[in-house]
Amino acid sequence: MKLIIVTGMPGAGKSGFASAFHNAGIPIIVMGDVIREETKKRGLDPNPENTKNVMLELREKDGPGAVASFCVDELKGLTTDAVVIDGCKSIAEIDVFDDYADEVVIVCVHTSPRERYTRLRERNRDDAPPSWEMFRERDIREISVGVGGVIALSDIMVINNGTLKEFQHQSAELVKRMVQDGYSH
Repeated sequence: MKLIIVTGMPGAGKSGFASAFHNAGIPIIVMGDVIREETKKRGLDPNPENTKNVMLELREKDGPGAVASFCVDELKGLTTDAVVIDGCKSIAEIDVFDDYADEVVIVCVHTSPRERYTRLRERNRDDAPPSWEMFRERDIREISVGVGGVIALSDIMVINNGTLKEFQHQSAELVKRMVQDGYSH
């Protein structure tokens, strides 16, 4: 199995990019859903504070690759050649995926901080940052977990500072090339 790992900071457009793979018939596993589901299982509202605490607790209890291990359990039930993993945050998670998959390709979606903040506020999800300060705190937390290392090791970098339509077109074209090339770097 080949894994396409999509990484980037919160609000960069990871899910939008991953949806281009979904449109091409490739399944997606969203790592953030693992945290949100675990938060709900504990009877907690999936707000920024609770999801932060659950994420940190899972990693402390089961190691820095804990969330990736949950995803591998899901991968074992799939019979497809390729799967997209949306939201990888650490080298330890990459290591878990490397141990499982035949090939791993890392794609980073990058967007400026101001643009990401605006997008996170506009999408109005339960874990949207209520202030710039909380947004910056979340960024620092993501970096402390290790997302910067994954970004630095990315095979492909997609810049998403334009319009949604431009990004959707760019994503569709890249996915088309990756599918034609067998998902290789």
